[in-house]
Amino acid sequence: MRAAIDNSLPGNHHFLKDYPKKTLKNKDLMFQDKFRKRQHFISKKAGRAIHDYRMIEDGDRILVGVSGGKDSLSLLKILEDRKKFVPIKYDVIAMHVDFGYHCLGPDLLADYFKRHGYEYRIKKVDILKKGQSRADITCFWCSWNRRKTIFKAAESLGCNKVALGHHKDDIVETVLLNLFFLGEISGMRPRQELFGGKLTLIRPLAYVMEEEIRGFAKTLDFPIQRCKCPNSFTSKRTFVEKIIAQIKEECPDVKTNIFNSLKRIKKDYLL
Repeated sequence: MRAAIDNSLPGNHHFLKDYPKKTLKNKDLMFQDKFRKRQHFISKKAGRAIHDYRMIEDGDRILVGVSGGKDSLSLLKILEDRKKFVPIKYDVIAMHVDFGYHCLGPDLLADYFKRHGYEYRIKKVDILKKGQSRADITCFWCSWNRRKTIFKAAESLGCNKVALGHHKDDIVETVLLNLFFLGEISGMRPRQELFGGKLTLIRPLAYVMEEEIRGFAKTLDFPIQRCKCPNSFTSKRTFVEKIIAQIKEECPDVKTNIFNSLKRIKKDYLL
């Protein structure tokens, strides 16, 4: 059964649901309208990606990887809200992997999950090898351990799908990262079968730009944590982000063009 696109508008912002309409001030009404428009816009884009790649089907159990940033929290909110109006039934479980950075992130997330009635799991993992400091950890090692933990949790919880908050910008950056540093043309697939089809990885935000998510997140009470990785400002991804930003000054559509190029491969002009 293919996941259906439903453009119905999700419910009101939970901050405003207990206020009688007649007591709302003009700025409250403006805020509510802005929230609805942004939520509807992003939910519609996510719905299109879900439909195009058959990401969600009736009876799915979806484990959502939640880092604590705006992208993964937006994804969780969208998937939870869509359950209220799409014509299929599926379960969502939030999963946060705690690498032990000195911050309040895991506690803030646990409180957020509880307040919203979200089912969740938080798993603490020590990724340091003997004699290493956190500055020695590479992006690959951190990402590999996070994925490994999430995949194991999906199996133990009976989840057949894992949803990650990668958006259009992430996909574009990955294309250039692989081109520059690996010498290959590849990216992130919106839907990918893993372990012989036992688990499916999905990216419902594949059509959504980061700036759109940033605007959406500002209207919500996300407990966005600032547990910064020691390598966050010197990573290869940050390097590629800067390159794209420079190109965008001359070519405003550079991100969309790179994204679309993955579907317009002319094999006759390749080696």
